[in-house]
Amino acid sequence: MLLAFSCAAVWSFAFPLIKIGLALFEVASGDTGAKTLFAGIRFFTAGVFVMIIAAVIGKDIHMKSRKDLFGVLLFGLVNTTLHYFFYYIGLSNQSGSRSAVIDSMSTFILIILACIVFKDEKMTSRKALGCLLGVCGIITVNIGGNIGEGFTLSGDGMLILSAVFSALGGILTRTAAKNTDILTATGISLSFGGLLMILFGFAMGGRLNVINLQGALIMLGLILISVYGFSVYNRLLCSNPVGDIAIFNSLIPILGVLLSCLILKEPFRIQYILAGIFSAAGVYFVNRKK
Repeated sequence: MLLAFSCAAVWSFAFPLIKIGLALFEVASGDTGAKTLFAGIRFFTAGVFVMIIAAVIGKDIHMKSRKDLFGVLLFGLVNTTLHYFFYYIGLSNQSGSRSAVIDSMSTFILIILACIVFKDEKMTSRKALGCLLGVCGIITVNIGGNIGEGFTLSGDGMLILSAVFSALGGILTRTAAKNTDILTATGISLSFGGLLMILFGFAMGGRLNVINLQGALIMLGLILISVYGFSVYNRLLCSNPVGDIAIFNSLIPILGVLLSCLILKEPFRIQYILAGIFSAAGVYFVNRKK
């Protein structure tokens, strides 16, 4: 549970760092191509770092068969490329608060899918209650925003697709690691998915025209977040019940908002505390044993 919480905490830093990084690289708010390129560079480099770490500590970084390689590449396509490609398109056409609510659906979709796909995963009353509390926490953190606006395909539709692919990626984690070390699978999938995003970004006309030391340091921070977050989280998904680990992701939007208040000096609102209590209670009920 401590490692799962550390992943949520580390990923939460990405919220303010992405905002700072895009500003330093002077990426326009509506430039989806440049945002995709920015994300692709981050994930591709993170994947290379993970593979270097795997090689240094003695992991076998070779694929045993084409079937294993296909499984890892499919994992990268779904969990990195499609997940974040649709996320950045949706984010470009929707508000941040509404995006956080819709994207967080992936946590609860993953828990439900795991109960359907894996025989050792069962939907219980405590899991259902935990998911409900997690949803309440994520909605609470966005009270006062524009959550009630009408549905848009370019915004909400893309974010829903992003949440679905993120959940499918969580399911594919176990498949990718079936005959391959999970650290190796994580590195290859991140670098492959990131490379596809770089190509998509260039194809959409995205360019990072302004490069400076501060921006490079922020990018390095985001890369290290991905290296730690994906390596540890994917290992946890392979070693524990999926629902017990996935529920911690409901903390990410709340922690991200709090860090944005501290780092970006955004205004703090009292409902953030209530949202944290809801999400923490959700984590507790999902992980509580009889």
